[in-house]
Amino acid sequence: MDKEWSAKNRQIQTLLSKEATYKEGIELLIQFREEMFAQVTQIINGYPAEAFYQMPFVNAKGYHSKTLAYSIWHIFRIEDIVAHTLISDDEQMLISGGFLDKIGSPIKTTGNELSGQEIADFSKQINIKALYDYAKEVMLSTNAMLSKLEYKQLKRRFSDSDKAKPEESGCVSKDKNAFWLIDYWCGKDIRGLILMPFSRHWIMHIEAMRRIKNRLCLLARKGIDPVAYCGFSCNHCFLGQWCGGCRTNYNVCSYATEFEDKQCPNAYCCREKQIDGCYECGELETCKKGFYVSDNNGAASAKAQAMFIKKYGKKAFLKVHDKLHERYHFVKTQDILGQDVHKGFGILEEEYKKKG
Repeated sequence: MDKEWSAKNRQIQTLLSKEATYKEGIELLIQFREEMFAQVTQIINGYPAEAFYQMPFVNAKGYHSKTLAYSIWHIFRIEDIVAHTLISDDEQMLISGGFLDKIGSPIKTTGNELSGQEIADFSKQINIKALYDYAKEVMLSTNAMLSKLEYKQLKRRFSDSDKAKPEESGCVSKDKNAFWLIDYWCGKDIRGLILMPFSRHWIMHIEAMRRIKNRLCLLARKGIDPVAYCGFSCNHCFLGQWCGGCRTNYNVCSYATEFEDKQCPNAYCCREKQIDGCYECGELETCKKGFYVSDNNGAASAKAQAMFIKKYGKKAFLKVHDKLHERYHFVKTQDILGQDVHKGFGILEEEYKKKG
């Protein structure tokens, strides 16, 4: 488990265990859930449709052997069932929001009964945008429910009639790999459910999603030019494990994702001009397009790097970055190069001309 997330989860559970700190624990839990959900959002916004049904670890043991689409479905179906059918005793978001038809899912269960190719086939049928909308609605409805829960309600347990509801609704498969869930949920009090479906369950599956997307990005970047159109080095970027780069379909560049079509204006311009990158353009030094707009924090450093590539080439550029990143992390390097375009270029040039 992610060490930072694990520590935060332990802190939350400690706060929830005492009436005096309970509300603080709920507030921190909701913030933590929003932090984790932001990673789901980044994957949804940046990755192509085929990413959601790929299984790069198909024969592995663990949650990462699934797909991105299955992982999202599974997390939020379980939460929807537990939050609404068991705790709130009202209609699931899947039904009240009409999401089953919108998502196009062939099942309304948690998906525990699926395995191998069944998971891949299921994932191919899913409308990812609708799935994301569903996940967000479930998260928000659970957050609202958690905010209203009083400390004294945490010890509430479930009756046989409560236990019958998930089975009667058909939202849990009778397959042996799934049906155990009902006994598991109903064997806990509400505090126990907060501990698992609403927090730890998220951590385990979102961590698995990170492993899946890391592998997909690595495969997408294999053999691809690591120099971005604007002049950045994808090999040294802080988004290295998230982004396949602007020369692939796995592009979650922090600038590109600001646009509705997820395409950086510099990348579009280079493709339109049929040039390899901004460093091949005669208008480079005066350009204020896309990433080079004057109010963009990274404009000066990006342009300085593109100018260096224009003069010395990509091989020299990547070698200089290797040397700089032995001393500084990505953000510090960009800060140093971004003070002024020409000073940034001079720093790169000076580093290039050093021996060794």
